[in-house]
Amino acid sequence: MIGRIHGILRAKHPPLLLIDVHGIGYEVEAPMTTIYELPNLGEPVELHIHHVVREDAQLLYGFLREADRALFRTLIRISNVGPKLALAILSGMDHRQFSLCVHAGDVAALTRLPGVGKKTAERLIMEVRDRLDALTDAPPVTATAGAPEADDPVADAINALVALGYKPQEASRRINAVTAPGLACEDLIRQALKERNP
Repeated sequence: MIGRIHGILRAKHPPLLLIDVHGIGYEVEAPMTTIYELPNLGEPVELHIHHVVREDAQLLYGFLREADRALFRTLIRISNVGPKLALAILSGMDHRQFSLCVHAGDVAALTRLPGVGKKTAERLIMEVRDRLDALTDAPPVTATAGAPEADDPVADAINALVALGYKPQEASRRINAVTAPGLACEDLIRQALKERNP
C-alpha cells in the first residue's frame, strides 16, 4: 500500500493533482484545505496518502497533514460517508475546524457543507466525537504556498465544486458570486466554500 508520495507537482485540477515521481505520474485526489497550501507547479511536494484498492481502480487521496488523513479515514468508516463526501467535508474545513464543530455540536456549520444534511451532521457529531482526541496534529509536510497557472480559473473552480458534490447550477452560482479579476482558482473555491447557503 502507498502511504506517502514525494515528487514534483505537475498539475492541479481540483480536486485532482498530478505528481511526478521519477517519471511516473500519480493522480491524487485532495481536499481544498490541502490544495490551498500546495507549492507552485514544478516544485517538490510530499503528501500523506490513503490508498484504496478496488476491483476496477486504485485510488489515491492525498493530505499535507497526517491529522487530515486520519480524519478522512475516520469519516469513511461512518455509515453513508464515502471518500467523495469525506473530501467535501475536508474541503470546507480542516481537522481543527471540524473538531471544533463536533465538540460544540454545531449541526448548522456542518450542514453548510455539500452533501451533509441534518441527519448526517448529527451522525457525524455522535460517531466522531470520541475519536477526535486520537487524531494527531502533525505539521504540514510542506508549507510552501503558491498559485497555479490556470487557463480558465472560473471554469476550473466550477468543475472543482462539482467534483466536491455541488450541483453544476449551484457551483456556477457560487463561483460567479465571488468572481473578481485576477483571482486564482483556489481563491475562488475558498471564497465560494465560505459563502452561506441562500
